[in-house]
Amino acid sequence: MSAEQNTLVIGGAGYIGMHLLAELLAAGRRVTVLGRSLVPREEMPAGVAYVSGDFATGHLICDLLDRHQEVIQLAYATVPNTSFENPLADLLQNLPPTVQLFAEVAARGGKLILVSSGGTVYGEAVKVPILEDHPTKPISPYGVTKLTLESYAHLYAVTHGLKFVCIRPANAFGVGQRPFVGQGFVSTAMASAMRGQPVRIFGEKGTVRDYLYVSDLAAGIMSALGKGHLSETYNLGSGLGLSNLDVLEAMAPLLKEIGCQVRVEHLPERAFDVKENVLGSMKLQEHTGWKPQVDFAEGLRRTRDWLRTCHG
Repeated sequence: MSAEQNTLVIGGAGYIGMHLLAELLAAGRRVTVLGRSLVPREEMPAGVAYVSGDFATGHLICDLLDRHQEVIQLAYATVPNTSFENPLADLLQNLPPTVQLFAEVAARGGKLILVSSGGTVYGEAVKVPILEDHPTKPISPYGVTKLTLESYAHLYAVTHGLKFVCIRPANAFGVGQRPFVGQGFVSTAMASAMRGQPVRIFGEKGTVRDYLYVSDLAAGIMSALGKGHLSETYNLGSGLGLSNLDVLEAMAPLLKEIGCQVRVEHLPERAFDVKENVLGSMKLQEHTGWKPQVDFAEGLRRTRDWLRTCHG
């Protein structure tokens, strides 16, 4: 691949984006991040250009797309909680600008990686691990909008020649994930225990989820960018299902080492939480050779040590 390859990462100043930037730079790309903050929360790595703005702004995104052959779309204006509170806002804030992005990328012959949602587009699991041909019946507005965006990407592929690959990631966790922001059970649970606060879970054991260490997730996106088949959708997960209670049991000894104890507060189940979501990533492994490198226990240890340093 030419060192002249220019990659635009929309939403690249966020948690997953910051890990992805290192992978892109290591692969010889020239990288630009588009973010909505005037100044990014984290300092950009050397060699990464930062542009402040909203990708819904037509002239801004067109100017950037004129200069970049690859686009990775990580930006999303809402999280599952807020989408449930205001479904219409979820739709209006995310759908029009992303569909416009598809049209502009297609018009320039660029390549797009659409990072969707493995946790919400499928709805209740018929069987696990979930493969890409599993029925998609989301039960949250967030999942409905994500799935609609995927459908528009396919539409633009057929009608406008959009070159895209869709990624459905599992729950990322690890170093850099800020606690108490509405997403990220692992970091919030650990930080709660460190503060002596109870960890809140919904239901007796909580929901069963697939947790993937963030550097493995970033490497999976890179694999899809380099070797993924166009118009394909790939699950990106560990294939290991853990309930919230399982996660707490796994982190308890690590927290005990530093004098912290896990206390659980049980809350009623929420209607928009699917009970079980575990992703099978066999297709991505088969097409690209990607495999996760960091196991759950090691990921927890790294997360604990980072939280002690930054949020202790």
